[in-house]
Amino acid sequence: MPSPSRVSPAASQHYRAALAITVSLFFLWGMANNLNDILIAQFRKAFVLSDFETSFVQQVFYLGYFLWAIPASLVMGRRGYKAAIVLGLVLYGTGALLFYPAAMLGEYLLFLLALFVIASGLAFLETSANPLMTEYGAPEGAARRINWAQAANPIGSLAGILIGRTFILSGIEHDEAALATMSAAEQLAYYQMEVRAVAPPYVVIGLVVLAFAIAAALVRFPAGSGSEGVAGPAALRAAFRRTRLLAAAGAQLLYVGAQVGIWSYTIRYAQANVHGMGERAAADALFVSLVLFAAGRFIGSSLMSQARSATLLAVFAGIACCLTLVAVGAGGRTGLYALVAASFFMSIQFPTIFALGVEGLGPLRQAGASLIIMAIIGGALLTAMMGWLSDLAGITTAMLVPTVAFAVITLFAMAARRPIGAERLR
Repeated sequence: MPSPSRVSPAASQHYRAALAITVSLFFLWGMANNLNDILIAQFRKAFVLSDFETSFVQQVFYLGYFLWAIPASLVMGRRGYKAAIVLGLVLYGTGALLFYPAAMLGEYLLFLLALFVIASGLAFLETSANPLMTEYGAPEGAARRINWAQAANPIGSLAGILIGRTFILSGIEHDEAALATMSAAEQLAYYQMEVRAVAPPYVVIGLVVLAFAIAAALVRFPAGSGSEGVAGPAALRAAFRRTRLLAAAGAQLLYVGAQVGIWSYTIRYAQANVHGMGERAAADALFVSLVLFAAGRFIGSSLMSQARSATLLAVFAGIACCLTLVAVGAGGRTGLYALVAASFFMSIQFPTIFALGVEGLGPLRQAGASLIIMAIIGGALLTAMMGWLSDLAGITTAMLVPTVAFAVITLFAMAARRPIGAERLR
């Protein structure tokens, strides 16, 4: 029986503007997430960092998700979807604008602070948008609706890579020998140019996002279950007793870590495995990965009507596991092609794990959503692990981390094929 807070088909006509903004959020956070992959390559060059040191970009970013997921759920519980979405957009836009002073001062720590503010905003947006899509219609179509809404996410990711490749990566790469021939003033000018290149795109993004915040403040959103106050402490305690939800949170932690780690180090992997490949050509490999990811999202969403979501997740995760194993074992162009192809099979994993995790939670849906969004901390943990392993044994070996993650997700999906009944708040 549908939750009383769900929007009926007739009532949905009143929320077209709100839903258009909601779907746009998937685009906006996809763009922010994948601009980080460009930033890692740029900061490694501009600040002369190791692979582990560049992982701080993702560590700080996903720490923001982890710390703000539950507060975001509490805001929804008291103020509803609209307040959480507007606040999230304001934080996102403010963080993007902070890139300007960070670039002018040339401080890596200030960039990390700006990324933390952006991620704090994204925690509000993701905690709001995902459960909103599950509530907008019949429960049995929740996984399909999230997948269709999430189709905007890889489009935003592609936009992020294009913006970064075009406006941030200069294509100028001086090796140690070339730098040694330059004067101190020339080296300083080079590093300043590379650092300041990140500011203009982020300033524009910040202004656009703040415009979305104004638009969201002016339209009407569904009250949702947030208006019932079920995302409070009692609901969070009850959510921790749901075995399927906890398993989904663990799977989501591994998935996000695998996805973020692979995309963060695709440019690094390409340059290490293909002789003479420059940063822009390596960024093209990342771009192709995201094209395949987008294609997989559309194709996978279509297959949802013909196959059970848990079964499809098991197949996709299993194939991704095999492809990343090829990237570890083969290396070279073969390994790069396998790593790029794995993105197609990563496509449906986040939204499907999310939908399986909140299945049957009833009024606990928002509390469950906040726990799954907290699991995005995997993007920090596994990326740091990959950076450490890369510095120790090479970037090719570091791809063992997502291989193991996909294997565990496959096991979760196989177990999740068992249906569960609706659960109630106790």
